[in-house]
Amino acid sequence: MAALITLTPNPALDLATTTDRLQPTHKLRCGPVQRFAGGGGINVARVLHRLGADVQAWALAGGAAGAQIVQLLAGEGVAVQPWPVAGDTRENFSVLETATAQEYRFVLPGPTVQAHEWQAVLDGLAALPQAALPRWLVASGSLPPGVPDDFYARAARALAARGVRVALDTSGAALSAALQAGVALVKPSLRELRELVQQPLAEPAAWCQAARSLVRSGAAEAVALSAGEQGAVLATREGVWQAPALPVPAASGTTGAGDCFLAALLWSLDRGLPPPDALRWGVAAGAASLLAPGTALAQAAEVHRLAVEVPAPVRVALQD
Repeated sequence: MAALITLTPNPALDLATTTDRLQPTHKLRCGPVQRFAGGGGINVARVLHRLGADVQAWALAGGAAGAQIVQLLAGEGVAVQPWPVAGDTRENFSVLETATAQEYRFVLPGPTVQAHEWQAVLDGLAALPQAALPRWLVASGSLPPGVPDDFYARAARALAARGVRVALDTSGAALSAALQAGVALVKPSLRELRELVQQPLAEPAAWCQAARSLVRSGAAEAVALSAGEQGAVLATREGVWQAPALPVPAASGTTGAGDCFLAALLWSLDRGLPPPDALRWGVAAGAASLLAPGTALAQAAEVHRLAVEVPAPVRVALQD
């Protein structure tokens, strides 16, 4: 079994194209379409694989789009464990407006998943023998209709009890439920952190305080906050660090940047790097993703090139 498993209950076949300008009621002539295997955990697995990690992507998959996702992952050399569902895996659509460099993302809800279908995934995790358990389970992305809000929480409880570290990247009720169970790492966006703590978090110091509060509460051992062009924060039991974003223009959109950030951060932590170094690699991967169209995601060579350009993260002094 792989050292890292990513879990994607709601994958997507991501379609990306361009048009000169979006206008209502007009026929919009688009550029060539690109197709990528997408969804939070799948994106993380793709970047982890490029960085040389031993990773396997688990995903619920159904219909023609689900089959194409499996084929696309195999074409990249990413090990994949599909879990069949009767419904059709969703397709997401992103359009880059070339006149303004603005990206428009259309995200569909996904198929309704039956109880026996999502339960099979949890049973599969529970059935892994101790010797085949991964070091990390990366639970990432939204939950499709029919999957209970505590799906990730159930997986976290079951695997953490067996020594597996769980990394979480989701939102809303699924995020709250999993944090009640406790995880090793959570990666909210700034918007998700605001919703979680019910505070405006208008300044970076407030972000750092909120991240540290989650660590101190026991909800997560580490909190990695991605704030786009405003940089990133990593809070652990050892301290809180902040890093600026690299000045890389998002000429091709920002889709998948947070997933790339999480992948490189985990890759670093799994290799035993200290938190500030892991944060530096995460910021580099997030920036590298901006150089690729659609959800082509960060390439390893760009991550390594940009990592040396990320300023050393600053340790933040916070009041108790």
